[in-house]
Amino acid sequence: MAETETQDKETQIPTNLRLLLILEEVARRGVAVKPSDLIETLGLAKPTIHRLLQTAEAEGFLQRDLDGRSFGPGHRLRSLSVNTMSAEHLRTARLAILRSVAEKVGETCNLAIPDREGMIYLDRVETKWPLRIQLPIGTQVPFHCTASGKMYLSTLRKKTLDGFLSAGNLQPQTEKSLTKPDALREEIRGIAENGYATDDEEFMAGMTAIAVPVRDGQGRLAGTLSVHAPTQRHDVNSLLSFLSILQKGARELSEMLTD
Repeated sequence: MAETETQDKETQIPTNLRLLLILEEVARRGVAVKPSDLIETLGLAKPTIHRLLQTAEAEGFLQRDLDGRSFGPGHRLRSLSVNTMSAEHLRTARLAILRSVAEKVGETCNLAIPDREGMIYLDRVETKWPLRIQLPIGTQVPFHCTASGKMYLSTLRKKTLDGFLSAGNLQPQTEKSLTKPDALREEIRGIAENGYATDDEEFMAGMTAIAVPVRDGQGRLAGTLSVHAPTQRHDVNSLLSFLSILQKGARELSEMLTD
């Protein structure tokens, strides 16, 4: 883009809107974004882009990616996303869907979203059984040994997944946790093909779970819908008999994101 054309386009964008457009573009892409990408897309001048990125980084709305040049959502932008999704009228509708799934399955139903270090429980509806597994809203669980976390990993680009697997953070939670990168990569490949993930006592001894993706309007994973149960009531195979119920609930949640 020619310099004069960039300057002309920049003057058309109000000053107080420019940073918001950058945050919107980073969130829309769903991957770390280079300054050059923002210059091309938004038509803002290079010095303007770099100044606004520095401001957003300093204030915690964006954070630098591993390559040192790209930017992704920071903790304040992620918190903003969670708080927006937790708005009362949206949460009421979501809980109605989760409650329907929980009643049909007879076990605790969870909605989780990805964060930098793991999956965060955004909403849940508890089972009515007195024997239940307590994982409160706001709990963060690992990616590599939970159904929701492995579902998320299955949607990553190969380069990003390779980086995660090579980071050496596959700590065992139980004796069944997959801690070898090749074994986990193979399971993730199957999850991507099947469209669901399972947890057979990998995160917590005596607990099984299944999870399905909740996708946004662009087909990207926005979160996961899952159920978990004590092994006294369900093994993985018996939970899989409820797969169609979870998939229906996930579609309804996805429709809320596209309305």
